[in-house]
Amino acid sequence: MHIVLISTPIGFLGSGKGGGVELTLNSLVSGLLSLGHSVEVIAPKNSKLSKSNEKAKLHFVEGEDQISWQHQNYNSPVSIPDNSLLVGMLEKGLDIAKKADVLLNMSYDWLPIWMTSNVKIPITHLISMGSESSVITNLISKVYVTHPYNFAFHSKIQADDYPFIKKPIIIGNGFQLDNYTFQESGNGPLAWVGRVAPEKGLEDAVYVANKLGEKLNVWGFIEDEAYALKIEQSFPKGTIDWMGFLSTDELQKKLGKCRVLLNTPKWNEAYGNVIVEALACGVPVIAYKRGGPSEIIQHGETGYLVDPDDKKNLLSYVEIIEKIKRKNCREWVEQNASTDIFADKVVNWLNKVINVYK
Repeated sequence: MHIVLISTPIGFLGSGKGGGVELTLNSLVSGLLSLGHSVEVIAPKNSKLSKSNEKAKLHFVEGEDQISWQHQNYNSPVSIPDNSLLVGMLEKGLDIAKKADVLLNMSYDWLPIWMTSNVKIPITHLISMGSESSVITNLISKVYVTHPYNFAFHSKIQADDYPFIKKPIIIGNGFQLDNYTFQESGNGPLAWVGRVAPEKGLEDAVYVANKLGEKLNVWGFIEDEAYALKIEQSFPKGTIDWMGFLSTDELQKKLGKCRVLLNTPKWNEAYGNVIVEALACGVPVIAYKRGGPSEIIQHGETGYLVDPDDKKNLLSYVEIIEKIKRKNCREWVEQNASTDIFADKVVNWLNKVINVYK
């Protein structure tokens, strides 16, 4: 199969601005290449794929980033900037896809979904978020009527945000397990990983660290400086240890030394990449039972699920985290979230779409 992927129009690959889409794209490319498929990637200028994905052809596009729908109101109108990066990526993608089997869009935006019904090229969409925009959700509902196979989701709970989709295609996610070293020792610090932005709920994890009299190691791109500063000023100095945004290799070395990852989102995560990354290193996870993480974490086996926003319960589970066997965490990832498992699911999905267009 010859597959063309369109990356997120929010930051170049490797910047951290694209959040989980960056990791998902690299994992998917790796899995598709290992299965013998031909892959081309359309991405913003300065993007870099992981070293194992060098066989994939990377095409660069310049332009203005889209505004993330996470930071707009649910009823905001569609906004396309002048010299739009998204438009440029779609133009290049459609041109290359004329000689390919399928175009796989990984951006959560209105324009590529609208184009699904208006071009003859098969355009598929790996939806990366729940319903964050009324205009996008309404459009998906219309396009879904005539193109029901063209949409796939990371988790069932994410797909439930789109109630008109009666039989959602769920493909999970996958990770290059060779990139994650299992670490048996569980005596390290507390960890939190993610974009530093209000919807990620970092303050709840800092609350736990402060109650325990410990430091919280925070890894991730600081997207909202004012939010980060407000949290820092709300707790005793030194409670947060800002570790920055690291490559997967550097992150997993340090994350693997931690005894637990706290996951505290204030919104429904579509999946929860950082949770699986932690589990792959043997690090158990305590997360709010909200969104994709509630389908990933096996309560009492690989971590604990907590009622959303219940900080005190979050704290109580940290105090018994040693009951979780770290090998259970790694084993779950090997059995459920490898790149090959993920790529197989994607290929089966894409074949359904391609057969409709024949």
